[in-house]
Amino acid sequence: MSEATILVVEHEDKCPPALVGDWLLEAGCALEVCRPYAGDALPDLAAYDAFLVLGGPMGAEDDAKHAWLGPVKQRVRDAVATGLPTLGICLGHQLIAVALGGTVDRNPRGQQLGLLEIGWTDEATADELLGAVASPRRGVQWNDDVVTRLPEGAALLAATGEGEVQAARYAPAAWGVQLHPEVDVEVLRPWAESDRGSHEARGIDQGALLRDIAGAREELETAWRPLAAAFAALARDRAGRRG
Repeated sequence: MSEATILVVEHEDKCPPALVGDWLLEAGCALEVCRPYAGDALPDLAAYDAFLVLGGPMGAEDDAKHAWLGPVKQRVRDAVATGLPTLGICLGHQLIAVALGGTVDRNPRGQQLGLLEIGWTDEATADELLGAVASPRRGVQWNDDVVTRLPEGAALLAATGEGEVQAARYAPAAWGVQLHPEVDVEVLRPWAESDRGSHEARGIDQGALLRDIAGAREELETAWRPLAAAFAALARDRAGRRG
């Protein structure tokens, strides 16, 4: 097994790699977490075997408010150009879409919350990364924005019944998922607190929402650990080819 180092971009301290990070470590990868919101400079990708871009509360086009978003999108384009295995989660997925010419907008149907079924397409079953999880399963959603137009050449791998993009392959070695495979209830609690006012106004029972997710912990770990294992395998393969 070749050692592999994955560059992880974290956009906020409340949005850590969490479970996905743990699973990647278990799969034999080393993680280097870059926290540009805390002043970390984004490194060049040449020293890494994979690239993981996490979620965050900002929008994919909020470059003026968050100066690192533009450079992250450039790193995405660099990764695609060199075939570096790349995975985006929620905001990370949206950043990849925008970086490559797609569009992200506020979901006109409103915030997606809680445990949702993943609507896999036929193409997903043979996908090098998401084929490992392309069977009936639920994932945690907690997002306001969605990818409304995929870049040219991207493949839709999962969508809701209303056609909202849940997962895509953006390039031969670049993927994005709208769901949050990395979260547990402890990660979600501060997100819920941030949304408390809007949820109360909409009559959303946050306690019930979090209890449902907590009760599904074993289901979710079983469902999404294979995604991390498949991504780790791509990183190890890249490391082996780099020597």
